[in-house]
Amino acid sequence: WDSMLGAKLISEANFDAVWASGLEISASHGLPDANILTMSEYLERASEMNDASNLPVIADCDTGYGNVNNVIYLVEKYEQRGIAGICIEDKLFPKTNSFIEGRQDLADIEEFCGKIRAIKETQTNPDFMVFARVEALIAGWGMEEALIRANAYSDSGADAILIHSKKKDNKEILEFCKKFKKRKPVVVVPTKYPKFHEKDMPKYGISLVIYANHVLRSTIKAVSETLKILKEKKELSSIENKIAPLAKVFHLQGMSTLKEN
Repeated sequence: WDSMLGAKLISEANFDAVWASGLEISASHGLPDANILTMSEYLERASEMNDASNLPVIADCDTGYGNVNNVIYLVEKYEQRGIAGICIEDKLFPKTNSFIEGRQDLADIEEFCGKIRAIKETQTNPDFMVFARVEALIAGWGMEEALIRANAYSDSGADAILIHSKKKDNKEILEFCKKFKKRKPVVVVPTKYPKFHEKDMPKYGISLVIYANHVLRSTIKAVSETLKILKEKKELSSIENKIAPLAKVFHLQGMSTLKEN
């Protein structure tokens, strides 16, 4: 899926920001979400989204691509490209995707706090944000560990806490929010618990919801269905009313501006 076209459509749909998803960027290369691509490759895609849209771009930066020195370099480069904020998670490098089954190893708390402090000391734009992603619930370490980590990351300067869960309901998330007591803005990614509606989130202290992979998944489904119909019917008329008109493509490309010029 083209990152620039995606960012333009997200902007047209009047969302508040664009999420430069590590999973989506990896998948667009046909690769697993496991730090196989380099920081530069992720940055290039995030920059394309930033260029294509007037919305702030929040970049998924996995574990920070290494140690504290890698994170310092990351911040310098992402700020230079105008990215509004980054999210780093407290797993070990190279990371494993959150939805892989089984217990996963997490980074040492103090080491991860050091990464957060390094980000805040390195950034030059006061509005640049870092979201600290707590993986304790996802990785099987439990609620107590999640709260210890969320509080430590808050003390280290994180601008928001992203708490992740792969339960099929929101009970685990609500328990975390209650015990965290709104110390910092909370971010959620309701991929596995889709019945938790955005309108119900603010009363629990949730400030931001990320729809992390739905554009990619809808694209895969739509393209697969189109190819199947074409293969079976072998005629364009069978799909013409199911796909975007060519005029929409020209609009996204800025063809009217080209013609005016």
